[in-house]
Amino acid sequence: MSKKHEVPEVDIVIDEEAGVIREVKPEKTRSKKGHERRVNTSIYVILILMSIIWLAPFFFLVFQSFRSYATESGGMVDYLLPKQWSLDNYKWLLESQESNFLRWYGNTLIIAIFSAAIQTIMVLSVSYALSRLRFRGRKLIMNVVLVLGMFPGFLTMITLYFLLKQLGLTQTGAIPGLILIYVASSGMGYYISKGFFDTIPKSLDESARIDGATRFQVFKKIIMPLAKPIVIYTILMAFMAPWGDYVFASYVAFGSEPNYNVAVGLYRWVNVADYQGYFTRFCAGGVLVAVPITALFLALQKYYVEGVTGGAVKG
Repeated sequence: MSKKHEVPEVDIVIDEEAGVIREVKPEKTRSKKGHERRVNTSIYVILILMSIIWLAPFFFLVFQSFRSYATESGGMVDYLLPKQWSLDNYKWLLESQESNFLRWYGNTLIIAIFSAAIQTIMVLSVSYALSRLRFRGRKLIMNVVLVLGMFPGFLTMITLYFLLKQLGLTQTGAIPGLILIYVASSGMGYYISKGFFDTIPKSLDESARIDGATRFQVFKKIIMPLAKPIVIYTILMAFMAPWGDYVFASYVAFGSEPNYNVAVGLYRWVNVADYQGYFTRFCAGGVLVAVPITALFLALQKYYVEGVTGGAVKG
């Protein structure tokens, strides 16, 4: 095989005064790959710094949770790592009858599970109907829901409280009351799910309908198996909202300590009880609250990303 001879690139310049043609080597330009490498490196460095800043409070929370409340009490300390690692805070949360932490944790888990199940059914049903069915007033309903969604739910807090109070769903009845609040308007969050259903070919529905399937059978046996990512995304979003909610839970269960959720209970420790004495136990409770959400996201991250990107294709 013959060797390939590379011909160097040159610019030709005509010198009219001297009557000659000169060859001039062009100035070296920056390598495109090198420029892209530098840009990517800069982006990576910025993302790493942002991640460190974002995760710093969580690491602080974890480290402080291993500081014993008996030997290193106090919220304001000038060191990050415990002087002596201890599980006293976790033992107190899980074993002490005084803490009520397990009761609050169970309340939060019940509210989150029931809210996630009911919300998922409602959101997917509304999304399927608006995606597949054509009926009078469909566009009007979508526009009205879009406008109503611009108003924050906090505007209805006082009205909701008095309504729930009339029904006996405050304080001792706070758990079913909170479930009712979380699922009441969940159908309004149909946007992403509807966008995902729009990406599924309608020819599948038509073929099943020709074969004698009902709308519910099409939804259950054809659409749902293909919509696994958006189903998991909807469950995650519906589970997260009540799991970390403080505002609605604080005024619905106001004054009834056994019916607090975990966010309200932990906040009252450091705000009403004793900040210095309960701070490390508050950190331990925060770590235990973060465990289920972190585990769910790590296990279902693939479906979560597919649900978001798939639902953003069409509107």
